[in-house]
Order: sequence, then structure tokens, then C-alpha cells
Amino acid sequence: MIRELPQLACSPGLQEFRHEDTVQQAHTGRPKMDRTLESLRHIIAQVLPHRDPALVFKDLNVVSMLQEFWESKQQQRAAFPSEGVVVYESLPSPGPPFVSYVTLPGGSCFGNFQCCLSRAEARRDAAKVALINSLFNELPSRRITKEFIMESVQEAVASTSGTLDDADDPSTSIGAYHYMLESNMGKTMLEFQELMTIFQLLHWNGSLKALRETKCSRQEVISYYSQYSLDEKMRSHMALDWIMKEKESPGILSQELRMALRELEEARKAGQELRFYKEKKEILSLALTQIYSDPDTSSPSDDQLSLTALCGYH
Repeated sequence: MIRELPQLACSPGLQEFRHEDTVQQAHTGRPKMDRTLESLRHIIAQVLPHRDPALVFKDLNVVSMLQEFWESKQQQRAAFPSEGVVVYESLPSPGPPFVSYVTLPGGSCFGNFQCCLSRAEARRDAAKVALINSLFNELPSRRITKEFIMESVQEAVASTSGTLDDADDPSTSIGAYHYMLESNMGKTMLEFQELMTIFQLLHWNGSLKALRETKCSRQEVISYYSQYSLDEKMRSHMALDWIMKEKESPGILSQELRMALRELEEARKAGQELRFYKEKKEILSLALTQIYSDPDTSSPSDDQLSLTALCGYH
């Protein structure tokens, strides 16, 4: 039986550094946070040498700093060379509170966690959360190493009903997670995030179960999807899966969408990485739009639904 893939904790230090007053507390009795803050300042000095590290998180121009950070990263190391720059999205709203999302090169997504009275304030707040996560991503502890994999697998086992023995069995979710981490050795967590999100979505919409029934190994599935990004084609394919589910169980789309919206809001207010929750909302909304705009929308055949030979998306 396929168990849920372990959730990827993208930024364990975010809760400690979201508020300026909490950062100040780091100087007065929290040695670990103090060392982390010093590491962040060192990164800022390297990537943004003309900025004052002590003022970065208080600067109202954090939007331009986030843009500058990623432009500098792309120039220095060709990070995410195929991706564009930072992209913002503001949710339509007649009045406050306003919500803004920011998507980074590589696909990670963050939003404003505070109650914002203007779109500009929401944009700045989202940029601040994204900048903090971008800086954390530069810490050595955020790069996938053998030690990191061991700790991550242990955490995954503790948060699920699996065992450490499952790590060597690629047919289990723990084993698949272990294999995915090993296949991405040397990458940072933000670079690994998109692949993890793809597999969370494949599990969520039932594709992993369908692939297992076609005798595809987890290694084959991971190798295949590692070649692709989460784009409109993949969203459309997953939307078709949900259109078929709606025809089998009327009302499931609306139910799932309500749940996805609630999860997205809770994750945003907690300052978490949002890509998985946001993609769920986008896929379900796309499926509902297609159903109501064209009631006769054709659904994929059983062979297509099972993604036989991994060709459904391709």
C-alpha cells in the first residue's frame, strides 16, 4: 500500500526569523539562532556586498533585494539557468486583507503571512519571507549530503508509520523519498523542491498508485519525472484525472478545492513553502473550469489514466 510521501520541510528556521523582534531575541540567549543569524549575514555580505546585513530584513525595498539576490545567484553560479526571474502574483480582492505570492527561480513559492492592508504591503511581506528562505537555502545545512539524507529519512520515519528498513525498499514511500534524495545529492533544498512537489501531486491525484499497477518501479518513475518541470502540460493532465474522478464521484472536486484553499491559507499564514498547496488549487480550479465551460469534456481512457509506460504526460 502506498503511504503518503513525507512532507518536505523547506525552511525549519523560518518560524524563528519571520519577525524583527524575534531576530533581536536571537542576540540575547539563543546561541543556535545567533549562529544562524551570523551565517545569514555572512551570506548577505557575499551575495549582496553593498547591503548592510543588519538592515536587510528591515529595508522596505526588500522586493528589489530579492530580485537582486537571485540575479546575482544566476550570474555567479548559473543557478536555475532555464528559469526566469522572481514572479509575483496578487489575489484579486476588493479590499483588505490582501494576499500576494512570490515564485522563485526553480519553482518554490511563498506568500505574505501577515494581515496586509495594501497590495504593496502584501508584496513586501511575501518578498521578505522568500528572501529569508533564499538565504537559508545558502546555508551548508540546506545542501543534500549523506548526513542530511540520513537525518531526513529518520525524520520521515518518525512522522509516518514506516521504519528505517523501508529506506532500502524503493516500493515504499520512505524508500522512494530516500532514492529521490540520493538522486539529487549536492543540490540545495530549493533545487530539490520542485521534484518533491511533483511526487506529492502524483500521490495526491492517484497517479503513483496507477503507475504501480502498470509494474513501473519507483526508480523508473523518479527518473522519468526528473526530466520535466511542473508546467501547464502536467497541470492539464492532472486536471483530466480529476475530471474523471468528478464523473465517478460528483462533488469531489468542490470538496477537494475547499480543502486545498484551507490548506493553502493555513500554510501561508504559517510562513511555509506553498508550491504543493498552490498547485493543488490551480489543478482543481482548472478541472472545474473545464467541466463548467464544456460539460462534454472528454476524459482520458483507462490506459491514459494509468499512464501506461509513463507516456500519459509525455
